[in-house]
Amino acid sequence: MMTPLLFMILAIETGMIMILLFHSPLRNLVMMGLDRLKQGRGLVTSRTVAATLFVLFVFNVYGILKTQKRMKEVGSTNPTDQVLMANQVLEASLMGFCLFLGLMIDRIHYYVKELWLLRKSLKAVHNQIDSSNLIPSINKNKKTHEK
Repeated sequence: MMTPLLFMILAIETGMIMILLFHSPLRNLVMMGLDRLKQGRGLVTSRTVAATLFVLFVFNVYGILKTQKRMKEVGSTNPTDQVLMANQVLEASLMGFCLFLGLMIDRIHYYVKELWLLRKSLKAVHNQIDSSNLIPSINKNKKTHEK
């Protein structure tokens, strides 16, 4: 059964999203890990796993549709078909959530990294302006003209 594994993956992905949303030393560690994962073979491996999970998701949805069609043709519901249908719906929804949360982790990582780079460049510009004597002299001239 894949259900316990999918629940574990969902818990891990939810935890990673929570870590990425709030600034902490753990977020820096997760960001470095995701940076390294996205370099070299890690990116290919993660995309392969995501593609495999997507193919399993599609086959599971196909199985659900096939079971629904069989239930409509017979007219009555078989308890075995109901149990199989419930299991397939649970697995399909868990796979869909796993794929969605994986996409969310990727986007949050991208935006947090862009925000970090933007803050770094803004700080550099701010430091350059503070070290420059041009701005304070203009402000001093304004103060002398106002008096």
